[in-house]
Amino acid sequence: MTETTDDTTTDTEKTTITTGRNFEEEYRLRAADAGEFLVDLGEQLQENDELTIEGDEWELPFAFGEPVTVEIDFEGVDDPELEIEIELPGSTDETAPDVS
Repeated sequence: MTETTDDTTTDTEKTTITTGRNFEEEYRLRAADAGEFLVDLGEQLQENDELTIEGDEWELPFAFGEPVTVEIDFEGVDDPELEIEIELPGSTDETAPDVS
């Protein structure tokens, strides 16, 4: 018998991260692994208007809209650090109202 860990997950299933909850996960990777992740992410952004990111125990499907925001932050004092952030707005099924 499979034990239910919450209302959407069993021992053999991944938790699906959905609208209505917050989720954050941070990874420290080798540069080559981070590059591979970014290439895979970029391919999903180019090919679809929905992407899925997966961890060992979770998956996050996300339908995104336009425009995508890219922020580049370089801190060059003391220990230099470069931060690149991509912000994807959620898509909406809403349409503009009619004008008469």
